[in-house]
Amino acid sequence: MSSLPRKVKSETKALTSEDDELPSFLNLSSESEEEEEEWEPKSKIAKRPRLPKKDEAKPKKVATPRSAVARKKVKKVAIKEEMLMLNMVSMPFWQDLSVPVAPAEGNRMQLLKPKEEDVGTKPKTLNQKQEAPKKLQVNSFQGKNVRSLESDEKPSTSVPVMGNQVKHEKSEEDFAFDEPPFKKIKSTTCPEGKPVKNLGGNKIKEEFEMNWDIVQVLSEITNVEPWVCSNLIRLFQEENTIPFIARYRKELISNLEADALREVQQTLEELRTVAKKTHTMIQKLKKEGKLSGCLLTALLNCRTLEELDHVSAPYKTGSKGTKAQRAKQLGLEPAALSLLQNPMELNLFSYIKPNTKGLSNIREVEAGVQHILADIFAKDKDTLDFIRKLCQQRYICIQSALAKVSSKSGNEKDIDKFQLYHEFSCNIKNIQHHQILAINRGENLKILTVKVNIPDGVKNEFCWWCVNERWRPKQFLKPELMKILRNSVEDAYKRLIYPLLCREFRSKLTSDAEKESVMMFGRNLRQLLLTSPVRGRTLMGVDPGYKHGCKLAIISPTSQILHTDVVYLHSGQGFREAEKIKRLLLQFNCSTVVIGNGTACRETEAYFADLIMKKYFAPLDVVYCIVNEAGASIYSVSPEACKEMPELDPNLRSAVSIARRVQDPLAELVKIEPKHIGVGMYQ
Repeated sequence: MSSLPRKVKSETKALTSEDDELPSFLNLSSESEEEEEEWEPKSKIAKRPRLPKKDEAKPKKVATPRSAVARKKVKKVAIKEEMLMLNMVSMPFWQDLSVPVAPAEGNRMQLLKPKEEDVGTKPKTLNQKQEAPKKLQVNSFQGKNVRSLESDEKPSTSVPVMGNQVKHEKSEEDFAFDEPPFKKIKSTTCPEGKPVKNLGGNKIKEEFEMNWDIVQVLSEITNVEPWVCSNLIRLFQEENTIPFIARYRKELISNLEADALREVQQTLEELRTVAKKTHTMIQKLKKEGKLSGCLLTALLNCRTLEELDHVSAPYKTGSKGTKAQRAKQLGLEPAALSLLQNPMELNLFSYIKPNTKGLSNIREVEAGVQHILADIFAKDKDTLDFIRKLCQQRYICIQSALAKVSSKSGNEKDIDKFQLYHEFSCNIKNIQHHQILAINRGENLKILTVKVNIPDGVKNEFCWWCVNERWRPKQFLKPELMKILRNSVEDAYKRLIYPLLCREFRSKLTSDAEKESVMMFGRNLRQLLLTSPVRGRTLMGVDPGYKHGCKLAIISPTSQILHTDVVYLHSGQGFREAEKIKRLLLQFNCSTVVIGNGTACRETEAYFADLIMKKYFAPLDVVYCIVNEAGASIYSVSPEACKEMPELDPNLRSAVSIARRVQDPLAELVKIEPKHIGVGMYQ
């Protein structure tokens, strides 16, 4: 105790002498435990420490008699300070004896207790009920928790706050305010590389609601998992671009390629177009007073534009109406519904009206009921789904033949172009895309007639299923009513369902063929534009020809035009022209000849090959190559070529273009319209 400051010793003696019931060291620890049991911290989470109060000049306190509660508080503070001092005295000399001292408050000194003293003590009653709201004060300095002993009315506690309790606090990354954190997907719960299958949580709300789920339909059409489709719809709604999604949202799209993303986006736009047109049609029919509950359901079940046209065609302005509509106007709809639901009470003779057209006899009444039933069957969702599934399991072929009108009064040249398709038949699952496009062109020119052949087995099975399962009457049918039902099913298939299936098959085949043609053009164009350039050489471009001669153009390694000329190699003057070519090659030190693959290409190639084999151009080691000249003639008369080479003849411009296609293909081919480059399925 001799090493302690004199002021501290005097304060300690003064405080301990005021209370006669000062316990021994054995009772000190138990008393501190009692104090700890009396109070429980409000929260385990460490709070920011208070800053020490500024020293303020306070007037001297007058000594007044203390109450028992005040003496008890002072006694406890004094006991803790004495324990701290005695522990420091008993500490070995190699340990640090320094004690942090806080600025003095009032008439006492504040000692900051190190963390090591609290390691061994644990609070006994952390889970007990809190009696009084008191605050826990924690000072943290260089990773250590330090408690401050203050001389306020409320004493500090000895409850240790461990470092790991602070670490368990929930990180800010996992907090979500009203909406999911789209931009912070990669967190502790969803690390990189694991798919996030539920981005938004709630069902996707579209602007135009339909009877089908857009996520499921999109998944069926594109063969992409539903959760990926759901995530993609939300990402597209947030106006994310395909490059951004493909690069930075891989965990949301199951690592799909950019082409697959474009296909999903295009299909999504088509479905939304169908939904938008459907609701426009509904509003139009509602305004005209033609909308019924059955028609509304049929419209909301449409998934393609073909189905929408099939359902809405009879209700368009200017339409005469279908046979079913005319029969409904005559009042035969209750009879048709009664045939399916309550046939025992149906009496068709009661609907006969001799003076009314369409109801004059029993045959006309039966025909009207049959037309209404056929219309109901053709617009039923389950019926259409069954016939589509049935067609997928059977052999459906597309056939083309020469039209009778074109064979009599048609252009022979055009007819010969489609000779392969005069008697053509192929399964729709195996037909090639270019064949579909060729058949469509022939049909547009009225040279070919095209039809989709569905076998009779599909019709027979479909009719049996409708009569015996889907549209089976709820009660016994009389033979004459059963005949009406069968005739209605056959009429629905032949007059309504079969044309709808043909349109769907043709539309699907055409759409796929057009997509493939664009993709093929892109692949071929990519390979053409990425052809390796021949740099650092002086080139001679040759545009071959017979009557007008072969056009020559010599360009420098930097694509500058050095010389242009015309030689006639195929008119008996080949030897004399060879001297001219040799002189030009030697003059410009040109050792590479580029020949276009147009008219007279093979003859020009044989001419140069013969001269090279005889080493006619020695000492130059001349080589030649053949390049595709598609689009060169069109480019030579284009406005771009006129601006670039205003003084040259169009024939010579094509020779320059041929030479530059070898020197820098990308820079030269971008000047030509894509449709003239000649790399697509059809030109």
